[in-house]
Amino acid sequence: MSDSGDGLPMPRRIWAIAAISFGTALFVVDGAVANVALPTIARDLNVSDGAVTSVVTVYQLVMVMVLLPFATIGDRIGHRNLYQIGQVLFFFASAAALLVNSFTVLMIVRALQALGAGIALSVSAAMLRSIYPAKSLGSGLGINSVIVATSYAVAPTLGGFIVEHIDWRWVFVAAAPLALLSLLIGRFLPDPEPRPGKVDWLSGLWNAGTVALLIGGLTIATHDRLVLGGAAVLAGIASAYFLYRRERGMQRPVLPVDLMRKPAIGLSVVAAIAAFIGSAMLIVGLPFRFEQGMGYSPDEVGLLIAPFPLTMLFVAPAAGWLSDHVSPSIMGVVGMFIVVVALLLLTFMPEEAGAFGIAWRLSLCALGYGLFLAPNSRLMIGEAPKDRSAAAGGLLSTARLFGQSTGAAVVGVILAIGMGLGPAPLLVSAGFAVLAAICSAYRFRATGANLVRRPRHPDTVRP
Repeated sequence: MSDSGDGLPMPRRIWAIAAISFGTALFVVDGAVANVALPTIARDLNVSDGAVTSVVTVYQLVMVMVLLPFATIGDRIGHRNLYQIGQVLFFFASAAALLVNSFTVLMIVRALQALGAGIALSVSAAMLRSIYPAKSLGSGLGINSVIVATSYAVAPTLGGFIVEHIDWRWVFVAAAPLALLSLLIGRFLPDPEPRPGKVDWLSGLWNAGTVALLIGGLTIATHDRLVLGGAAVLAGIASAYFLYRRERGMQRPVLPVDLMRKPAIGLSVVAAIAAFIGSAMLIVGLPFRFEQGMGYSPDEVGLLIAPFPLTMLFVAPAAGWLSDHVSPSIMGVVGMFIVVVALLLLTFMPEEAGAFGIAWRLSLCALGYGLFLAPNSRLMIGEAPKDRSAAAGGLLSTARLFGQSTGAAVVGVILAIGMGLGPAPLLVSAGFAVLAAICSAYRFRATGANLVRRPRHPDTVRP
């Protein structure tokens, strides 16, 4: 069934929102639920604190490797078909998590889960754009951010409860029921006609290999192999340069350099990567500080982190709606300024601060990220031509996951060199927030944006 027009008709739109929401919650819960369990997994499987962060980075690495290639494949075989193929693969990989008996097997299971999640996520943003009318895209992304924030709120508390009271392997099964729910009502999702054409397998594999070198190099460095990891990162940078040179001559490149040439999109990508690196360093690094540095139990750690996603739950929809009326670039600068202040307050927080002292600092940090993320995502999706929605969506998801996986890997490196329980992770995180603010400010200047957004054509989004 093809879909045309400005958004899906009611009531199909409601069911489609529910289906995409269950899918979004699935990826977020499965990606975040393991953070609280990392110290326990390290002890049970006898691996170092630095190495155990690979549970997070391998999952995100595989996802980010497949996003852009499968976004192109989705244009060829249909977005809804590809989305549901990914969910089925994820479900069966989750069942295999109960059989994990070594760190190696755990890595294989996480890679398979990530492959399924990445296949589905590669086209989810494109379907999201097709679900909502163009005039409500910011609000729609705000609603999606609510789902993300709610899932992030549930994940650490759920993960802490499972680790404290059940076998930790169940944290990797917790999200599987969401896949079933999304599949049951998946027929309401938009399904535009597939576009004819060949899949550029060479660019797809090259793109995946480049990401593997970049993030994989950082992951290798967490296993006390800094020289080898650094060499892989340098090779990844060189590969990215030559891939860019190849792709810039393509009409529909797998690596969407045509979209990144637009200042509103290119600067938004860099800002998103920087922001997600910073937020990932915060969320992955804090459990080690709270448990090993401050003596909290795993379930207490989950509750201590909960104020961050809970605050995002309220800020995200308001920021999404506001981005339909106020320049996202201005919102981004203000948001990142708040983040830097909050991270500095967390860095120099006294040991006796207690739960309330931790909570208000994390909530302040979440307020800043909430003001930044939904408006920034709106620009990345809304500025792309409609026929490049899948590529723009893949780029958005790639920026998020590349940033998150890089942030987790950097925390692993800092832990490996013995600085993970001190101020280093939060200070580095604050540095990336400054970079995101600079990109937002320059985007506002480069695009000649207005402080207050003016009425526009449905397919045009002013930055």
